[in-house]
Amino acid sequence: MLALRDNLAQCVNALRTHKLRASLTMLGLTMGVATLITVMTIVQGANVYVEQKIANLGTNVFQIARTPFAVTDFNIIIKALKYRKIELDDVKAVAEKCTACKEVGASATATGRIQARYLNREAQDVSFYGQTANMVDIDTRAVDYGRYFTPSEAERRVNVCLIGDTLVRQLFLGEDPIGKNLRVGNDELTVIGVMEKIGSVLGQDQDNLIIVPLGVFLNIQGPRTSLTINVKATEPTFAAAQDQAQLILRARRHLTGNAENDFFIGTKESYMSLWRSISSAFFAVFIMVGAISVVIGGIVIMNVMLVSVTLRRREIGVRRAVGATKRDILGQFITESVMQCIAGGFAGIALGFLVALTLRTFTPFPASVQSWVAILGVFLSSAVGLFFGIYPAFRASQLDPIVALRSD
Repeated sequence: MLALRDNLAQCVNALRTHKLRASLTMLGLTMGVATLITVMTIVQGANVYVEQKIANLGTNVFQIARTPFAVTDFNIIIKALKYRKIELDDVKAVAEKCTACKEVGASATATGRIQARYLNREAQDVSFYGQTANMVDIDTRAVDYGRYFTPSEAERRVNVCLIGDTLVRQLFLGEDPIGKNLRVGNDELTVIGVMEKIGSVLGQDQDNLIIVPLGVFLNIQGPRTSLTINVKATEPTFAAAQDQAQLILRARRHLTGNAENDFFIGTKESYMSLWRSISSAFFAVFIMVGAISVVIGGIVIMNVMLVSVTLRRREIGVRRAVGATKRDILGQFITESVMQCIAGGFAGIALGFLVALTLRTFTPFPASVQSWVAILGVFLSSAVGLFFGIYPAFRASQLDPIVALRSD
């Protein structure tokens, strides 16, 4: 029996002699592994994207609103629109009675987009938000420069605002907007701060926005707007804070017994749960497609190896004639198959890394290939090479040396 070192040397020499055949053999598995790596990259990147960009409440923050935060059934939203609105008195009640709540703030969003003007420049489709002053401590989004409005300004309903980077570029052409006045409808607002840049999320510009004190928002949009209660709690009391806030609102709304809530509580986990329920089947199909690509690559390897056995019958006959055993021939062809698959797997991993780098460089998608995915690619390619290489290797080992020597 040949030593492992001699067997490897013989395999390398055979692959070097038939470069084109070896390259075509590896190509199928390379594409299969690259497809699987790309799919896993998209899956991981999408999870990170949703967690960072969409479900970015923070682990110790929850929200309460009249309508659901994350739902796939539109009928639930229609039903929720008939519920009683959440008002400032509800916010005050939660702030006063919820002992497990560290901070209780409120926010509101305009139902439609607005226009903002500065001098002769105009910005369309601007998102308009109202917030209480303590939202600066609750919201995960920070002020880039300038300042947030103070509790005194919020209480006196001073016409101040914070804007996003898109408005800085569109209305102020990159110049410092602090202290300048922009107009929203018939109201003039003084810019006191600029929010940190986020970019687009699912195609929606998150920097085309104006934030004003909640009182100013209600003056402009109307006092009957339903609010969203934002609660920040410490980690140990997070669940207790949700329970207390829920009981306070149920008592205020006279909900007793088994009556269902006429409001909804949203956490980071609720967003992630919805995402997992939506994406699980979608990504299962993707992974199945990637797995099919790998299997097809394995079939290609088996077919090429079978052709290789037919073309190398004389070589096999000579080796058997000089003393090589069936086990030697079996080991040689299995080793060749595994070596080609490992090489194809490394090429597929490299291609997957390239796709991830391209996505990360030219899009906001946080794509990256983790080390365990690369290890999985190497293991998978080795397993494919071993599995699909056994039959051709067995066929080669069973050739009669006399018949093999007589072949052309």
